[in-house]
Amino acid sequence: MSPKPADPAVRVALIERAAAIIATEGPARLTLRRLAAEVGTSTMAVYTHFGGMDELRREVRREGFDRLGQHLASVRTTDDPVADVGLLGVAYYSNAVDNPNLYRAMFMDGPVDEADAEVGLDTFDQLVTAVQRCIDAGRFEPDDAVEMATQLWAISHGVVTLQLAHLLSPERAQSCLIVGGEHLLASFAARTQAR
Repeated sequence: MSPKPADPAVRVALIERAAAIIATEGPARLTLRRLAAEVGTSTMAVYTHFGGMDELRREVRREGFDRLGQHLASVRTTDDPVADVGLLGVAYYSNAVDNPNLYRAMFMDGPVDEADAEVGLDTFDQLVTAVQRCIDAGRFEPDDAVEMATQLWAISHGVVTLQLAHLLSPERAQSCLIVGGEHLLASFAARTQAR
């Protein structure tokens, strides 16, 4: 008799619950026994699906960045690269509010190792590429696309973090994201328009 295949629903439940524990109590509170009990499974299920706690933590981060990547991929490239950059900020925000525990866990629980530190870099690269399109189209001043993308990311991340901490209402957070983003985008374009 062959062994019963691992249930993918249990795998998702373990990732979601691990993210919730990390997000609300910190990574130190995540234990095999507690996680298994809260999901209603055995500790063996964690080993079956992940091989151990380090791989589970890697999978929490991977899942969070995968979902972010899906949100960002939903932004279609148009003839207006500046609008596309703004929509990437909205997609970033939407992902965070749709997946608050995974979002917090992605940034609260540091990488397990150097390989894990590479997870999610492709999501940032999407923003860098979009900013470079604006530069190439003459819509932004010629500058370092990575630095400009980092500033845009900082605004989005800051607004999201404040909303998830209940320091900004969703309405106020959305307003800050839009207005702050517009101001930063306008500043990137200011010197180009002055020429």
